[in-house]
Amino acid sequence: MVCLGNICRSPLAEGIMRKNIEEYNLDAMVDSAGTAHFHIGQSPDPRSVESGARHNIDISGLRGRQFGVADFDNFDLIYVMDKSNYRNVLELARGEDDKAKVELLLNVSNPDQFLEVPDPYYGGEQGFENVYQMINEACAKVAKNIKNG
Repeated sequence: MVCLGNICRSPLAEGIMRKNIEEYNLDAMVDSAGTAHFHIGQSPDPRSVESGARHNIDISGLRGRQFGVADFDNFDLIYVMDKSNYRNVLELARGEDDKAKVELLLNVSNPDQFLEVPDPYYGGEQGFENVYQMINEACAKVAKNIKNG
């Protein structure tokens, strides 16, 4: 799960996906990262932590990290939150195999619409809840896809 700073959208997506992995008893792992280096080692935004907590998801222990080339080796699927991050991740791809792993997260729940998960950083609490709902719907579909193989 990848966004810009790895403090709002992607840690929330990681937490939601962890919950889905547990609920579906999947043999899978998830991590999150940012394409920028601004928040390496920092905790998620308190508003993302609160949004997750309202839905029984604890992301308070996560720490920001930057997406790197090794992530293409470590993960089969790389979901990005918006088109800017999509481009940033593709710039690090070493070839077509790496590129084929990258997808906009909301294309899972809204196929071929190329919708973005908006960055709630400059918005209010409702923006974080809206982002939670978008990510939750997409992650549930990702989990079902993994379970159905």
